[in-house]
Amino acid sequence: MPRYWWVSQNKTFNHEVGGGYLWSPFTNNNGGRNPAYEKMAQIEAGDIVFSFAGTYIKAIGVALGEAYKAEKPIVFGAAGDLWSATGWRVPVEFTTIDAPIRPADHMEILGPLLPARHSPIQANGAGNQRYLFGIPESMAYALLKLSRNPVLPSRDDLLPVMDPLLMTALDQEILSEPGATETEKTALVLARRGQGLFRNRVRAFEPRCRVTGVSSEKVLIASHIKPWKGSTNDERLDGNNGLFLSPHIDKLFDAGFITFTAKGSMRVSQYLDEEVLPKWKIDPSIDVGPFSSDQAYFLEYHRERVFDAAGV
Repeated sequence: MPRYWWVSQNKTFNHEVGGGYLWSPFTNNNGGRNPAYEKMAQIEAGDIVFSFAGTYIKAIGVALGEAYKAEKPIVFGAAGDLWSATGWRVPVEFTTIDAPIRPADHMEILGPLLPARHSPIQANGAGNQRYLFGIPESMAYALLKLSRNPVLPSRDDLLPVMDPLLMTALDQEILSEPGATETEKTALVLARRGQGLFRNRVRAFEPRCRVTGVSSEKVLIASHIKPWKGSTNDERLDGNNGLFLSPHIDKLFDAGFITFTAKGSMRVSQYLDEEVLPKWKIDPSIDVGPFSSDQAYFLEYHRERVFDAAGV
């Protein structure tokens, strides 16, 4: 039977949900023990993790494995300045909730179900200052019901068995990389195709094409912002480094004919034939909405290194 966990991610929500992990230092700033950090070592594959950020439960994750020693993620930046350089990392795949729930609005249901000790929230719904909490099954079921019981992908959905007959030379090169686990290699092969863990992580932030508004997963492409060849393995699997795009928009973006600013304005390459946008009914003045700071980091690379490259 799975166990249930509550993680408070105010500063690291985008990093961890997009990257598919939890991370905490081994000890407190003063080097002392911290029960909330030590609980990381108790998580097992199949456990369910509720992500709490900005007073809302925004995502629910499934642990894909146990905790292991890992360096502090570089993407934490200033948010992790007070934490030690090494700690626990747990692979967790998150699914964002269509309508995030605010626990403080449901305390008549959740109040009687709070754990007697080390509760993630107080009786008034305010969060307690810790990173990770174990919660009882009854409380987990209540949270799932309030979240409308989202369908969580299974490990087989995220890391399906690959057909060797469909392997390309680049796939074989990835599979022969030294130092990576078999799970990581499989994830990378699928990510290159816009599938698996990467696609699930992009979906967490991008439920539809920013330009066309299409939300049908069957036709959308999970496109890397920073191209595959220029990315590290972590960046290749990071959902913040991706957009869900309609096929013709993906073609323009991938080739560097269009790009976006952090605030959501579209820029059009001087090398794109003038007839393309009007015939595809694309309004270049469209505001596609602001991007997160993590996405903005990758978009800066796209603007500087990919945009206009088709004409060079």
